[in-house]
Amino acid sequence: MTTDRQIAGAPITWGVCEVPGWGAMLPPDRVFGEMASLGLGATELGPVDDYLPLDAGAIRAALEPHRLRLLGGFVPLVLHERAGLDDAVAQAERIASVMAAAGASVFVLAIVQDAAWSAPRALDGDGWRQLAQGVDRVAEATAALGLTTVVHPHQGTLIEKAAEVDELASRSDVAWCMDPGHLALGGYDPLDFLRAHGARVGHVHLKDIDLAVAARLNAGELTLMAAVQAGLFKPLGQGDAGIADVVAGLDEQGYDRWLVLEQDLAITGAEPAPGEGPVEDAETSLRFLESLDVVPAR
Repeated sequence: MTTDRQIAGAPITWGVCEVPGWGAMLPPDRVFGEMASLGLGATELGPVDDYLPLDAGAIRAALEPHRLRLLGGFVPLVLHERAGLDDAVAQAERIASVMAAAGASVFVLAIVQDAAWSAPRALDGDGWRQLAQGVDRVAEATAALGLTTVVHPHQGTLIEKAAEVDELASRSDVAWCMDPGHLALGGYDPLDFLRAHGARVGHVHLKDIDLAVAARLNAGELTLMAAVQAGLFKPLGQGDAGIADVVAGLDEQGYDRWLVLEQDLAITGAEPAPGEGPVEDAETSLRFLESLDVVPAR
């Protein structure tokens, strides 16, 4: 039986990313227009302040011509250091208040070593206590604004490997953003994650991954940029993250919130022509979901 689901786009599929030095960012009107052409109903924000102005009116003005709503945004914060924690929470409140005013419902939290996305360093007991406290403070602050904070296990952050995910889960009741591509990259089988933490999944980024390229990245043979250029992330169904099983597992858990299409792209060469490149990959991912009888709600 065909299931209508709320399916959103993510600007990263079009190369729009907050990681420093990532590459060219296609203009918002093109990105949101191509999302709309696929029948997607919402989008995440893209790099805070660096893509759309952090202003609710400006965000609505960019999305409404394409009949898109703002779903949420990906926000990297430094939360494991006592010095600066108040500033980090204030930053989260500032961003969340604008997103809420623009209609968002989800605050996607990544926990980074520093603003430059330096390589994460292992935490000791005090570091984990500080990080969990910071996560809880952000979740409380965003909840007061009507947003749900979800922690995103993500390559290059302090919450990446299976042990790190499980450690934070034991210290905080925060909800999770499930991203099967990044979970698999961090060595956490997505179905094992669902079995352990599925009841706390509050948001989903559907991403597929080539584990052979991932192994080269994890071995230090490739940088993240080089791995992305080598095809680290694939259209749904063309990688090794078991997306069909993930979708079935989410259904078994009763997950009925948004599914966000994500296929991280870095544009470092010629800009793809309109109607080519990112939108074609997103369409391929949608066709795969349709083969699972999952289609965008109209």
